[in-house]
Amino acid sequence: MPEKRYLIPYSLGAQKRHYHETQHGKIVRFMVQLEILMHGIWTPVIRYDCAHGYAPCDRFNLRGEQLKETLDMQYEEALTFADDAIDEHWESYRDRFLQGRFP
Repeated sequence: MPEKRYLIPYSLGAQKRHYHETQHGKIVRFMVQLEILMHGIWTPVIRYDCAHGYAPCDRFNLRGEQLKETLDMQYEEALTFADDAIDEHWESYRDRFLQGRFP
């Protein structure tokens, strides 16, 4: 199964981690997340994936709490949505996270 993995640096201390796997041209697994560097550790701020057999969005805050929102999308659509949302809103996601709020 072909897979792609890459990191997109946005600024010092902020990056997008992207992974997807295809089978017969269709997305069968994916994960896209915004991470910030905190105390030397890359920490997730917002993550889109399909680890549970569906496509949710997980939002995190500084206290380690998590909000899960189910996306009513097929994997291909969710992957595109995730990439675009993080590209467009990474700064506001990062700022909200650093303020202790959910992105």
